[in-house]
Amino acid sequence: MQIDDTDILVSGGGIAGLIAAAAFGSKGHSVTCVDPAPPVTEEGAQGSDLRSTAFLHPSIAVLRAAGLWDRLAPHATPLQVMRIIDAGGKLAQARLSREFDAAEISDQPFGWNLPNWLLKREISARLTELHNVRFLPGTGTAALLARDAEALATLTDGSRIRARLVIGADGRNSPTREAVGIGTRTLRYGQKALAFAVTHERPHDNVSTEIHRSGGPFTLVPLPDRDGKPSSAVVWMERGFETARLRALPPDAFEAELNRRSAGVLGQLTQATRLTEWPIISQIADRFTGPRTALIAEAAHVVPPIGAQGLNMSLADLAALIDLSGTDPGSAASLSAYERRRRPEALARLIGIDALNRASMISARPLRDLRAAALGGLYAVAPLRRVMMRAGLGVS
Repeated sequence: MQIDDTDILVSGGGIAGLIAAAAFGSKGHSVTCVDPAPPVTEEGAQGSDLRSTAFLHPSIAVLRAAGLWDRLAPHATPLQVMRIIDAGGKLAQARLSREFDAAEISDQPFGWNLPNWLLKREISARLTELHNVRFLPGTGTAALLARDAEALATLTDGSRIRARLVIGADGRNSPTREAVGIGTRTLRYGQKALAFAVTHERPHDNVSTEIHRSGGPFTLVPLPDRDGKPSSAVVWMERGFETARLRALPPDAFEAELNRRSAGVLGQLTQATRLTEWPIISQIADRFTGPRTALIAEAAHVVPPIGAQGLNMSLADLAALIDLSGTDPGSAASLSAYERRRRPEALARLIGIDALNRASMISARPLRDLRAAALGGLYAVAPLRRVMMRAGLGVS
């Protein structure tokens, strides 16, 4: 049977996998990217991803090198201020608000926010410009035999590919990770997240807002105006039974709950897209590498959507993998270096985000009062505040 050769096989055509294909393709490598499901690239289409992604400042360099930023920038909304509100008092009202302004540490915003469906559209279009990249939507990885010299993959259409490096970007239930025998450690919270877009009365002024009460954070992330009205993406985390209750409400009742939970920070909110829902976990792979194989993104680590860390951690994976690949992507030396650089850092971030999520879930009033006091105290110390902002960005 014929075996096709490629430098890089990317297993997974989500946002991280598509960026990986564009990044390695832009470096001149031959790349094949596969995914069982074609990307949904229209907001109103069935199965579209209505979440949004905030690319923090360090990730922009990765997008530029992949030839993507010029495509994405016209659609991006800058995030100048990260605002945290505690609404954990007797009433669902803001009782403490603290703003982290990027101007304290940089002349650039913290990052830029884009809808996920639009990212898939623009990155897929970029791949068509790269003649050394093959994107095969509708085709997955059926089997993988990874050895020190090479990796042999059998695809779901029966074709076979020989690669110098296989990048597992195929999600939290990664077939690539399973094929090379890497286990995971998983923390479950009993939470789910609702993601959708809203319009609102007041402009967001490029401020991203996290509102903490109980059950998990309620986050409003700036988007471009929609139908002439200010718009934001919502990520609403609650315990699973509560998200089930919310989804079952008639539209008027859901909108009332939505506005109660938002504490009125942007005025009246109006739901603008359908609801999507996904479970919240923390997970980390026992190793990030195998023979001729590297795990990135949710194949390597999953964190709750707090502080815009998820995909930015994924791009940090990709940046390290490219930086360390040298002339032989997938060599034992480069993969060992990748493991040493990325897994400890990812584990540290997972531990920190896990703690923040558990604090945000608190329902007991005395503990919510303590949480508010801690936020106020940390914010008041300017040097510590700036250290926290730099750490969140992933810069020294």
